[in-house]
Amino acid sequence: MSPDLELSLHLADLADSLTMQRFGAADLRIDTKSDSSPVTDADVRVEEMLREALKRERPGHGVAGEELGDTGDDEWRWYVDPIDGTKNYVRGVPVWATLIALRHEAEPVCAVVSAPALHRRWWAEQRGGTHTSHRAAVHVSQVRALDSAHLSCTDPRDFAARGHAAGYLELSARCRQVRAFGDFWSHMLVAEGAIDIGIEPVVAPWDIAAVQLIVEEAGGRFSDFQGRRRIDSGNVLTTNSLLHDEVTAMLAAADGARP
Repeated sequence: MSPDLELSLHLADLADSLTMQRFGAADLRIDTKSDSSPVTDADVRVEEMLREALKRERPGHGVAGEELGDTGDDEWRWYVDPIDGTKNYVRGVPVWATLIALRHEAEPVCAVVSAPALHRRWWAEQRGGTHTSHRAAVHVSQVRALDSAHLSCTDPRDFAARGHAAGYLELSARCRQVRAFGDFWSHMLVAEGAIDIGIEPVVAPWDIAAVQLIVEEAGGRFSDFQGRRRIDSGNVLTTNSLLHDEVTAMLAAADGARP
């Protein structure tokens, strides 16, 4: 295990201790951001705490976080989502996680997704595979046919809001099962082989920087809807690799037919 991954796991421990302490707290403070999404005192404090630790441990590195923006150098950059799934967090739903990823010159180095209320954690580093607290190592599924595939998304209404309704409707109609596990969990289930396709039409880089490496090191593929391996396109698709080209072609055809 590399020093960077060891640090990432330590950062996740710090985050878990605070998020679990505030989860379900009667005095949890909830505010509304400019995009109408909720933010809690736990979101802000976790990101502040992780930034403080990174400043000590990796003083030359940059940080991009959901709550406090971008700082520092671009060559080495940490991506932090203190609570992915804040809407769940404020309602007492246990599906939320802290996401931590390090990239060097835009390439993923290591990543951790920690979901303490689910008692689950996933981590990966380059050429090291994907591991979880539940099983030593995990791998994507071997499902080759779309009509046998299981699909997971976030809120289906978001596809229409972003102009991807036709693609989503065709994809969901072709798959055997459709679930809305949402956010990080869809993609972690892809990495574990429990789900074959994870898709989100609205994401920011800190939502998916950790997802990328964890899915890829499990043998899967990660891209935007156009098949580009990037984290700044605003949408994301993860698959078991075997289905990826078919899904991106379907999305492209449906979007091309859109007025």
